[in-house]
Amino acid sequence: MQITSVGHAGFHIRTAAGTILCDPWVNPAYFASWVPFPDNTQLDWDDLGNCDFLYVSHLHRDHFDAEHLKRHVNKDTTVLLPDYPVPDLERELRALGFHKFIETEDSVKQTVTGPGGDLEIMIIALRAPADGPIGDSGLVVSDGETVCFNMNDARPVDMDVLHDAFGHVDIHLLQYSGAIWYPMVYDIPSKTKTNFGKQKRQRGMDRCRSYIEQVGATWVVPSAGPPVFLDDELRYLNDDHGDEGNIFPDQIVFLEQMRIHGNEGGLLMIPGSTADLRGKELNSLTHPVDPDTIFGDKAAYIEAMAQRFAPVIAAEKASWATEDDGPLLPRLKELFEPIMAQSDLICDGIGYPVGLVMGDETVVLDFPKRVVREVIAGEGKYRYGFRIDPVLVRTVLRDNEPDWVNTIFLSTRFTTWRIGGYNEFLYTFFKCLTDERIAYADGWFSEAHDDSASTELAGWEVQRRCPHLKADLSKFGVVEGNTLTCNLHGWQWDLESGRCKTSKGHELRSRKL
Repeated sequence: MQITSVGHAGFHIRTAAGTILCDPWVNPAYFASWVPFPDNTQLDWDDLGNCDFLYVSHLHRDHFDAEHLKRHVNKDTTVLLPDYPVPDLERELRALGFHKFIETEDSVKQTVTGPGGDLEIMIIALRAPADGPIGDSGLVVSDGETVCFNMNDARPVDMDVLHDAFGHVDIHLLQYSGAIWYPMVYDIPSKTKTNFGKQKRQRGMDRCRSYIEQVGATWVVPSAGPPVFLDDELRYLNDDHGDEGNIFPDQIVFLEQMRIHGNEGGLLMIPGSTADLRGKELNSLTHPVDPDTIFGDKAAYIEAMAQRFAPVIAAEKASWATEDDGPLLPRLKELFEPIMAQSDLICDGIGYPVGLVMGDETVVLDFPKRVVREVIAGEGKYRYGFRIDPVLVRTVLRDNEPDWVNTIFLSTRFTTWRIGGYNEFLYTFFKCLTDERIAYADGWFSEAHDDSASTELAGWEVQRRCPHLKADLSKFGVVEGNTLTCNLHGWQWDLESGRCKTSKGHELRSRKL
């Protein structure tokens, strides 16, 4: 098996049976904020796109690059489709011209036939509203000699299904760096922001090391991040100036983390790097250029990229909806109020009015009353609020975007404040702006989950499944003093009271032994 990095979470897997192109991303994403790092524009994308199978893990725009798929990937290729409850990914791919699909079943191994023979594959599909835009996934591929687990930025809660189906994993490709806007966009003191960033940075790497231990692969490739920020107003987000609170550590940083913790199986891959494997044996690892030309002076490399991409970013900005077509309140009422009317559990979970400050106009999303309205005199500061350039709001409205999380928020081109903990229901609402999505999300939250099983951690008996997204706390739970942290998403609980310290609700059953 030959595995070639094509940048970020993208890989090209070559076997005797056929080739699989995974998550190719080239064009700037999220309002031109994110760009693949290192630069991958020099690859022969027409050749890579002439593949036998295409796998797109989910609809985040650093995995689903519609323009690139349309221009460079053969439409007669067979798409390996994750088993998602909402068919948005298939619809988007069909709209681009893809017409051959293999509909997989979640976490079930199956055989697919390429031009040179058979491959065994399995797609682990995650279906919680917090998983990507209604779905995230990981791909397992075996050619009979080598097993590759391409986890990208999926966060499976149970690795037993992987080992039961495929046994030992030879190479593990996984996200290790941040992909969020917290804490950079928050209105908080800079010192506090740095401390929160340090915690976020370390928890992300701790989570990945936990996955590495559970998967137990011979070789590990840190991938699916970080992006590079080339717009002048966002350059501060790059980890190239010694900011200890930066949440976007690069591959070199994480490989050193692995070594510090006794794992020497990490592999550095840049766009064009190829690993040739036969089972556990790594026959060769080749790079298109010396990686030191990238990481030796990272700031200079990013500056050169910024100059090359300046016309691309300028063209993207020119495509935004800059025309002022009147107040945004009527258009937001038309979009949001029907969604609110269908989502009692989510609206009640949000539980308070939320402010949208868009230039000179402030609009209130009054979730308790299920209405979008103007500010009421004297109502004061909202517990949660966003300051967003109205240009961005007009653009997502013009484009009928169903997901502000996957557009405005991941762009980091906004600021926000909150009083109290993170509100998962609020961001779920913003990523479910269609009837189909909101119906699924509201139903998902309303289902009862079994928390009767327990596990013992550092002298505490706690429910085994995390109250957030049901991770196995015997594997992801870490106790420090009276605080339990679930490393899957970094959520925390006070063990004495069971209170969630991260968000409203989500109480934990726990007792001291």
